[in-house]
Amino acid sequence: MASDKVLSMEEVAKHNTKEDCWVVLYGKAYDLTKFARVHPGGAKLITDAAGMDATALFDPIHPKDIMDKLLKPSLTMGVVDAATVKPEHVAKAPEAHKPAPKKKKAVTAGAEEEEEEFKKPPLAAMLNSFDFESVAREVMEPQAWGYYSSGGDDEITLRDNHLAFQRITMRPRILVNVREIDMTTKILGVPASLPLYFTATALAKLAHKEGEVAIVKAAKKAGVPYMLPTLSSYTLDEMLEARAPDQDVFSQLYVNPERSRSEEYVKKLEAAGVKALFVTVDAPQLGRREKDMRQKFTQQGSDVQGDDEDEGGVDRSQGATRAISSYIDPGLNWDDVPWLKKITKMKVLLKGVQCGEDAVAAYKAGLSGCVLSNHGGRQLDTCRPGIEVLPEVMEALKEAGCGKDDFAVFVDGGIRRGGDIFKAVALGAQAVGVGRPVLYSLASYGQNGIVRMVHMLQDELQMVMRLAGTPSIPSITEKHVLTTNLADHIVPLPVDNLTARTYQAL
Repeated sequence: MASDKVLSMEEVAKHNTKEDCWVVLYGKAYDLTKFARVHPGGAKLITDAAGMDATALFDPIHPKDIMDKLLKPSLTMGVVDAATVKPEHVAKAPEAHKPAPKKKKAVTAGAEEEEEEFKKPPLAAMLNSFDFESVAREVMEPQAWGYYSSGGDDEITLRDNHLAFQRITMRPRILVNVREIDMTTKILGVPASLPLYFTATALAKLAHKEGEVAIVKAAKKAGVPYMLPTLSSYTLDEMLEARAPDQDVFSQLYVNPERSRSEEYVKKLEAAGVKALFVTVDAPQLGRREKDMRQKFTQQGSDVQGDDEDEGGVDRSQGATRAISSYIDPGLNWDDVPWLKKITKMKVLLKGVQCGEDAVAAYKAGLSGCVLSNHGGRQLDTCRPGIEVLPEVMEALKEAGCGKDDFAVFVDGGIRRGGDIFKAVALGAQAVGVGRPVLYSLASYGQNGIVRMVHMLQDELQMVMRLAGTPSIPSITEKHVLTTNLADHIVPLPVDNLTARTYQAL
């Protein structure tokens, strides 16, 4: 096999053009000629390193095993003899993280604008999840911020994910003994300090050098499960190694067109004791995330745009869209569910369900549950928030004869307050998933930031439960909320200043 062949660096260096592009990563040479053209970050990042060892460029963001996940085995050209690698063969490492951008200071009319360095407030000054988002926007690299914060098209669904919770109003009960509040619960049988888990998010090293490893450790400290991402910055082994001895985790899966790769990955998860497998089903194609796309152009400069696009070889606006098809099978369908159940004994759930019919189909197919999700508003714009879909799904499952304990339903997208958690549980969700709040708190203050973010949500949820007259999670029911205006989208709302202040417009 080509992957077993030992190559000299001199041989690799011959493949140094756009039309014949080999790149060395962690001692292996890969043929990235075709992949470069659809690389989400642009072809130039890869072709500039053609014929070279690009490990130093690659390592700050990507895990060591990502090429084994993404590329066909035939594109692994061989192992490079380390003794033949000379300094001129090594691509330069990225520059050190630049300081936070300067912030314009408000001035009186006629005066010159002053600039001042952003001063990060102490962790103790963070009072809600929006505070972390504000800090993250200042301390993150612009390209990383653009990737995390962007949504699909006009970002209507991105914004409505949170606003939808405000269309649900509270219906508290009084004179209930709420001296003691118990927020603990179980999520797919895993104990949790509150009905919340960290959902899978890609490339956490963009937020912090410790990436997913820090999230694993923070999840343990906060007492909540973490859903390990397929497209992580650390390898699966590194994430699993970061677990505490008694820590349970879930995992997310993108089904690869090369099914043997997915089977191998799933078997590794099961052998490591992962409790549940969440199969992403809402991304057969990437949505258009224009904030992210615009940052890439801004960061890379006009020479990138003049390189591929002017020749007509690549439509960069579709680069990420095409790239995703190399590792996510757009042909995945209901006929594949028996195969998913066959390859593992873990609980299998679908992540990305957006209507009652599909939830019922998943239940009838014998799956363990589903996540009502629109991929954080990053895919199909103007689709409904998961919380809005929840009542429809619970009613459809009830009509299909499904008991609440027979099929677990989760919601992610837009959860920013303890009250949001309460409302999701009231409408039938076993728990909620949070993604961006984890990344923003990680980017702002590392592992400790994530733990504080969860503790704030716990404090808020405790207050809401006490004021609503619900001393425990099972005591929270649909009778504690009103959803009259959830689906009509026309109820006037007070201005949400926190969202307005932290949301960065296109």
